[in-house]
Amino acid sequence: MADSVSRIEVPFTTIPHFEAKARENALAMSQVGVDELAHMFRINNKLATENCLRYRNFFSEDNAAFPAVLAYTGMVFKHIGAVSFTSADFVYAQEHLFIASFLYGLLRPLDQIKRYRLEGGVRMPGHDCTVFDYWKLLLTDYFIDIIMQAGGVLVYLASAEMKKLFQWKRVERSVRVITPEFWVMKNGKPKTVTLYAKMCRGEMVRFLLKNRIEDAEQLAGFQWEGFAFHPEASAPDRPIFILG
Repeated sequence: MADSVSRIEVPFTTIPHFEAKARENALAMSQVGVDELAHMFRINNKLATENCLRYRNFFSEDNAAFPAVLAYTGMVFKHIGAVSFTSADFVYAQEHLFIASFLYGLLRPLDQIKRYRLEGGVRMPGHDCTVFDYWKLLLTDYFIDIIMQAGGVLVYLASAEMKKLFQWKRVERSVRVITPEFWVMKNGKPKTVTLYAKMCRGEMVRFLLKNRIEDAEQLAGFQWEGFAFHPEASAPDRPIFILG
């Protein structure tokens, strides 16, 4: 999280729905030593020390919190580009975008969060299950209810592993799930290039929010850096966007 994030004005902030669970699990993680954390996350001691300190300082008043859509710095979020959102964009995003999180479960864009590192396959202290399994029972009904209240259609633009936070077959049975894919043509064959896919997922989120897209058919209008909709390769709930 960059310090510049704190200087970006947002119309309001909110408390994560699962804030109590996040605090409970952050407290448990604060008891984990550097060596154990390095083993859990398969990272070097320098990174383990940094993240150990994050958990131990999690509850400090000096430890700033940031709106979730601004706090994450991965490639998808860079291309969502929330740093340039207007107040109206933030309000619309708050009503239409949800962000999956290993520590916080499910976040709205303006939910205030602290810095952390956590992975889905690890077992948190005090729980005889992985992070993925911990959240499944807590998140699935809540997520389905949110989607149903918003019209029953989900455009899924998170990474595939985030599906493991939910009882995903139940989600698919309960609501319409649209999963766009982004391909690059190489030697006449389509290929998924991870970096481009991440960029496109972020750009599509931005496209949906900035243009207030609420009709699934309008997804076909997405274009970015040569990626465009290919109806002949697509299925109704699997729109394909191809470069080249």
